[in-house]
Amino acid sequence: MNDNAPAIVISSLDLQRIEELLEQPPHRDSPGSASLRAELARANVLDPAEMPGDVITMNSVATFVDETSGESREISLVYPRDADTAANKISVLAPVGSAMLGLRVGQSIDWKVPG
Repeated sequence: MNDNAPAIVISSLDLQRIEELLEQPPHRDSPGSASLRAELARANVLDPAEMPGDVITMNSVATFVDETSGESREISLVYPRDADTAANKISVLAPVGSAMLGLRVGQSIDWKVPG
């Protein structure tokens, strides 16, 4: 776990669904499951009705900016079955997906990309 990572918030409903997903054989030992479990372990869990409107939750659409290039991109955070990179639908099991879960508008994260 990254000690410099910003605090995250997740709804109890998203937490329950993601934990169920992580128990399924195709995802239990997937490369992204360990980092996602670490994110969930450090999250502040709220009832869905208490979730602030500026938090990235499952099925949220978010715009992020690459601070190095200045390029912005809009993505939807989705479950693996709905992932489609051509449509900018990023799985919560992808490194950037699990890193974005629970962030608030204005927060930033560091992550490594292939290459």
